Amino acid sequence: MLAFWVLVATASCWNFGSVQAQPSPQVQKRISAAIQKAGSLPPSQVDYTQFVNVFIGTDNFGDVCPGASVPFGMVKFSTDLTGYAPAGYVTDPTQKIRGLSPMHDSGTGSSLGTYGNFEIMPMVCPGGFDSCPLTLAARERFRKNNTDDASPGYFSQTLDNGIKMEATSTRRAGLERFTFPKGSKPYFVLDLSNDLPASFAGGHMDIDPEKGRITMGGLWGSSFGPSIYNYQAFACYDILDGGKQKLSEYGVWTGMTSEDFQARGLGQTHLNLTRNLIGGVYESGALFSFDGKPEQINIRVGISFMSTDQACANAESEVGDASFEEIVARSKALWNQKLSKIEIDLKDTPANVTEMLYSSLYRASLTPNNATGETQGPFAGTTHPYFDSLYCSWDTFRTFYPLMSLHSPVEFAEIVDNYIDGWRKLGWMPECRANNLPGWTQGGSSGDPIVGQFAITYHNEAAALGIDLEELYSAMLADAEINPPEWNTLGRQVNVYKQYGYVPFGVLDTSSTGRQTREGSRTLEYAFEDFAVRQVALLLNKTDDVAKYTNRSLFYRNVWDPSVVSDGFHGFSQKRLPNGTFAFTNPIDCSPNDNDTNRECSLQGDNVVGFYESSSWEYSWFAPHDTAHLIQLMGGNATFVKRLDHFFDAGYYLAGNEPSFQTPIGYHYANRPTKSVDRVRDVVFTNFDITPAGLPGNDDQAAMATLLVFHLLGLYPVPSTSQFLILSPMTPKFTIHNSYLNVSTTITTKGFDRRSVQKTIPKGAAAYVKSVSINGVVQPNRCHFDFYDVFRVGGNVVIEVTADKNSVDSCGAGLPESISTGGFATVR
Repeated sequence: MLAFWVLVATASCWNFGSVQAQPSPQVQKRISAAIQKAGSLPPSQVDYTQFVNVFIGTDNFGDVCPGASVPFGMVKFSTDLTGYAPAGYVTDPTQKIRGLSPMHDSGTGSSLGTYGNFEIMPMVCPGGFDSCPLTLAARERFRKNNTDDASPGYFSQTLDNGIKMEATSTRRAGLERFTFPKGSKPYFVLDLSNDLPASFAGGHMDIDPEKGRITMGGLWGSSFGPSIYNYQAFACYDILDGGKQKLSEYGVWTGMTSEDFQARGLGQTHLNLTRNLIGGVYESGALFSFDGKPEQINIRVGISFMSTDQACANAESEVGDASFEEIVARSKALWNQKLSKIEIDLKDTPANVTEMLYSSLYRASLTPNNATGETQGPFAGTTHPYFDSLYCSWDTFRTFYPLMSLHSPVEFAEIVDNYIDGWRKLGWMPECRANNLPGWTQGGSSGDPIVGQFAITYHNEAAALGIDLEELYSAMLADAEINPPEWNTLGRQVNVYKQYGYVPFGVLDTSSTGRQTREGSRTLEYAFEDFAVRQVALLLNKTDDVAKYTNRSLFYRNVWDPSVVSDGFHGFSQKRLPNGTFAFTNPIDCSPNDNDTNRECSLQGDNVVGFYESSSWEYSWFAPHDTAHLIQLMGGNATFVKRLDHFFDAGYYLAGNEPSFQTPIGYHYANRPTKSVDRVRDVVFTNFDITPAGLPGNDDQAAMATLLVFHLLGLYPVPSTSQFLILSPMTPKFTIHNSYLNVSTTITTKGFDRRSVQKTIPKGAAAYVKSVSINGVVQPNRCHFDFYDVFRVGGNVVIEVTADKNSVDSCGAGLPESISTGGFATVR
């Protein structure tokens, strides 16, 4: 959850904004009609893209990009708007459009914004070439309200002057289509310098009027990392549509709003500009028009991180002379391949569940961005897969990659190889990669649970998928044992962690540099990362390492202060001094109940609370691998349940914050699974819906999307393990297809009752798990099952539900596993 640390006040991330009726009303009508119709169609005729609402999360600081993209595409064509718009687009009708651009990220909380390079703005200039507005401030326009339209692979928006902008995409290229009012002469401003975070560090542009090609490239800065780094990006705009369009005027321009000038050169074809050292972006670009007053203009766009030649080659190879409709169809086909990995009973599933599920699955394949073959810097020329926009692993290890493990091991392996390649090139795996650059570390080395998840679930197939498990383990060991000289962007502060058994507050560290805050949460995250290392050590039969990292995974206990009392409950995680004494901070600090609205809670240097974007009330629940001992620390099952109830009822829970993800299912570990079912229903229908404001804060690289998918399917993963906790599905039946393993797993909810699919389960509605059978065999417990018994082999799972809550409020034979009770003793 990144939005806390810059520009946006902490409290704003916890409040729901008003829903802006900005997307066309036809979008929801179209989706609803498609869902209703699909219930009577055979699966082979279902178009899953029709169920996707790409505008969910474009309000309420969801930071979702609704632009045209293919799965894991390097480009995402969307408009960029003024104000707070990290993904370019927002629903807020008070904001103006800056232009349409091909590069965006989706669901990140960097309020500076990410990418937004190479904006193009269509316009009519009644006074001719010299009258066109050029700079951002001059050219901004409002949209025509309630006309925004988009679906997987397609984006459209209409300006208030009647010009319609449309886009569709491939992996590294796309087509833009502009429709002008009849009788207008089309003009375009193409921007070289501006991006969303205003980070331009120099670039060049060339216009070839004979070819009808404009090429450009330059350097820009990170949206979530050190400002000393720059990345390179390049674009190729083919503007003659294969000779069907004819240029009229063309030239270059420069300008600065703060200095009140716009200069243009008719017929000039070259720009070569450096960084403006005195401050501000020295704006620049191209201005061109077309002969004959055509109503429609088509422009082909290619993007590259390597060169302008590569950008043009990408456009030629991926788009070629295909029509706009052909590219839309190709994109839609790719999305259907992805979305159909999970099939549900469309007839009897509530329509809002269908829409939330497939919209979430869509966002779960928007990022990270597959930039394989488009490498730069230390990764230039790598022979391994390369993905940009990993930010951040702290967000995604909990639900994003466990969901991917169920249906897409090939893509999962490519991303894991990309993580390992970070270790090959830089010495540590990436924690956060933004704009092809190292991003800020949040919890430590959260890439460890990600690659650990892959190793645990796909070790039998790893070699065939291109992963050397010994190499993977070496990368994990580097994170766990080698202290980077500077750990703000890579690795962990492991020297003092190993010395003290926790990350001390105010410690003398003579060999490494980093922001010495978040000592409590870093200890908790480091300990879980050590659990991930332990799991792979167990898999590889490295006995000594198993003992070592099992012990280190229990270091979370070393920041537990039993003397702290809050709201009548005893024991909380706290930061701790090198001499062993605890440095008290109020567990309420940085929670939604904190009355100090000026308190810093994120990466700021004056965050003295000891936790990252969270409170001790929230982070004290974080020991996913050893919840059984956490229950003992809190006073036993009864007190644990009472405290967990209070956590939710008193308002400490944050649905949009990753440390809270597993807490609604925490009741399972205290043998009260029906309370988990009740709590998850409440969480879903209090915090998620099908409107633009339908997310509880930013999507965090689809962390929220995948959390919601698991909730709707009635499952929850324990990261770096093969264990899944069982809840209550909100659909009568679903099937997960794994084409690589050539297996399909169907989970049927026997006794499914639509009345239970709401915030509060009404009396008499069946929702509570009575029994679980796997391929006809009734299981001894109803709280968890294993990947290897279910999704690895396929077949049929039946989850029988009942309305008799009291009769099934236990797990049966065996609680979910914990280290301290002998759990996770083997790997499958």
